[in-house]
Amino acid sequence: MNVDWFDFELPEQLIAQTPLAQRTASRLMAVERGTGNISSGRFTDLAQYLQPGDLLVLNDTKVLPARLLGIKPDTGARVELLLLKQLEHDRWETLAKPAKRLKLGARIAFGEREDGQPLLTAVVEQEGEMGARIVRFEYEGIFTELLDRLGEMPLPPYIHERLEDKDRYQTVYARAQGSAAAPTAGLHFTEPFLQELQRKGVQLAYLTLHVGLGTFRPMSTERIEDHVMHSEYYELDEANARLIQETKRGGGRIVAVGTTSCRTLETVAGRFADGQIKACSGWTDIFIYPGYEFKLVDALVTNFHLPKSTLVMLVSALAGRELVMQAYSKAVEEQYRFFSFGDAMFIY
Repeated sequence: MNVDWFDFELPEQLIAQTPLAQRTASRLMAVERGTGNISSGRFTDLAQYLQPGDLLVLNDTKVLPARLLGIKPDTGARVELLLLKQLEHDRWETLAKPAKRLKLGARIAFGEREDGQPLLTAVVEQEGEMGARIVRFEYEGIFTELLDRLGEMPLPPYIHERLEDKDRYQTVYARAQGSAAAPTAGLHFTEPFLQELQRKGVQLAYLTLHVGLGTFRPMSTERIEDHVMHSEYYELDEANARLIQETKRGGGRIVAVGTTSCRTLETVAGRFADGQIKACSGWTDIFIYPGYEFKLVDALVTNFHLPKSTLVMLVSALAGRELVMQAYSKAVEEQYRFFSFGDAMFIY
């Protein structure tokens, strides 16, 4: 299957650079798989499509302010580190820019204490490809507090505007700190809207998948089958596993909020051959593209994704490539806002 099958013309001005003033003010395109019907409305119309007994599954990961701007004390050169994955203790997998300045043993200083010493220091312990560096941090105090003080939100590379409010790149239910990027389909929800859905009889379940920046990396292969997905950590606890199991057995729909929730649900479903859904955790590199048979997910709330991305392929696996390409063509024509701060799609 060729990657070019998932290409489409996307005017750059349709990539949303800033969030709307109100989370629920975005537009919603509803795509009905059975009929091929495509309709446009507001995000709050989602309440009309969800039914009592449906289960909305949300990813409660919290984005780390993982973009650190520092200097090399020996040369004064400016360096950027992007934290990707904590390995053990104070060692992290990072993405460095410019990486050529960071050889083995190089030190990067961030912030300054009253005595003139850095608040945080990174020491390069291992060099990798495409700017990857394993670093060990040295500091006094609590690392996460220093990160909150020194770090910036790691916005995707196609967003060029500065984010004034860090909270707008977090979901309102974010809890488990560890992501390098937000599960952006969840950014549309507010506490009052979630409560409205619950009053209607829609249940909520939570899981965790810490999103890696690999989700933004373009595919480097021509054939989809040759692409190797990045690996991300996930967790599902016993109470939420039980809720998912009971909903499925009771005939309710499992509605994944975002491709991260979708990938986690399908990973969990694939772990247990007997069809049971149980508490579990681990790493997933599941790649969902057309031809995949969904085991748990019945419907999906998602944003509009970039051409030839693995996310477009996942959506096409659920709704069919032709219908998704038709919906995306309509979205471009009607000037929907794309990607992280953009509008939403509901596939059911």
